Amino acid sequence: MLSRFKKFKEGFKKHTPTFHKAFERVFSGPRMDVEALDSLEETLYTADFGVETVEEIMSAIQAAYQSDKELRSESAARIGAKVLSRVLEGAEGSVNLGAHQPEVIALVGVNGSGKTTTAAKLGYRYQQEGHQPLLGACDTFRAAANEQIKYWSEQLSIELVASQPGADAAAVAFDAYAAAQSRARTPLILDTAGRLHTKGNLMKELEKFNRVIRKQDPEAPHHSWLVVDGSLGTNSIEQAKVFNESFPLTGLIITKLDGTSRGGALVGIYRALKLPIFFVGLGEQADDLQPFSIKNYTEAIFGLEEPAASHE
Repeated sequence: MLSRFKKFKEGFKKHTPTFHKAFERVFSGPRMDVEALDSLEETLYTADFGVETVEEIMSAIQAAYQSDKELRSESAARIGAKVLSRVLEGAEGSVNLGAHQPEVIALVGVNGSGKTTTAAKLGYRYQQEGHQPLLGACDTFRAAANEQIKYWSEQLSIELVASQPGADAAAVAFDAYAAAQSRARTPLILDTAGRLHTKGNLMKELEKFNRVIRKQDPEAPHHSWLVVDGSLGTNSIEQAKVFNESFPLTGLIITKLDGTSRGGALVGIYRALKLPIFFVGLGEQADDLQPFSIKNYTEAIFGLEEPAASHE
């Protein structure tokens, strides 16, 4: 089994050659190549790091070069990683299960963000940690969603509460909570229907979902995580803001980072929202949903060989 750092490195392998080439061009000769520096800046923008972050990385590299003319590409990449670490300070989400029985995790997001597979992968991760999760199939709008989550639950041997397509999603959540409570299962992971953040009626359904769950536990859902498609880049920021108004969010899961060249969007999303990132999706397999690590992310995305002992 790959280590967590290697999982990140493998997940960001599409970025690595591009960044390596960009950094090497800047420091390939005795002087800093201005044209290549512009190319590096463009590469960072293309990866969707955002204006503020790109400017900070470029300024830090240029300042370091002024004080050390022997600066080379790997050193510059580590400077970039250090800047990202500072920007992402506080971004790592952490959950200690056990405060509630069951602990309720609700996943929300737009269509196609990967909520259903993420719910199953999340259940698998907690199962591997020794918990007894239960899935609630609350995406009753798509018949395919029910089939998808049933398939995953069978493959991963995770208990599931589901209903027929078209059933009331809040009622399914109510039944799933009752089942988790009676069977002593936790966490209860609720997969909700994908919805456009611009559709007011669909957002109101999330408010109903909350009201019904809170009849059983006034504090539930204990965790409300927005599942964001990382390939959409910073367009996800507006989605999150609107969801947060109707369904107060406590964190993020960013998916599909392995299939995009815009992995820097994670930084912009966190910078705009200041919501902790609990997990990132780095592949199709069940164990490719990884806990977010600032160190692993910042070093893997720039293609550094191993986590440095210190960023100082």
